[in-house]
Amino acid sequence: MGAATNHDDGDKQPPEEGAATRLVRSVARVAPALVGSQGAFLAVLASTIAWLALGPFVGFSDAWLLVPSALASIVALLLVVLLQYSQNRDTRALQLKLDELIRSFGDARTQLLRLERMSDEELAALETEFERLSEREDG
Repeated sequence: MGAATNHDDGDKQPPEEGAATRLVRSVARVAPALVGSQGAFLAVLASTIAWLALGPFVGFSDAWLLVPSALASIVALLLVVLLQYSQNRDTRALQLKLDELIRSFGDARTQLLRLERMSDEELAALETEFERLSEREDG
């Protein structure tokens, strides 16, 4: 019938993102692939060889020892935070996909949609229930 659809039916639009949020998200999207690449390994290997080769020229000074240590600590901290952000975002997206799949099955128990919010005791009880169901199906 070709009628125009009106998307202003109460759907909430996501809030505008700031430049910092967009930057973090774009870096978090790219960083895991870069950090885990052959190129990253080769860059670290080349930097280490260059650092070792520089040692005799600077007399193996304290600064020569401290600079890579400080850099490694800073980079490690940044990577841990960045990778955790990326992992949390991926987990959240996966959880939403699973929620949508559960909702799409008519006979699914929709109370299972928010398992991640259950207490450990509730999860243990549910796990026991599923084990019993599995044993019934197997035997």
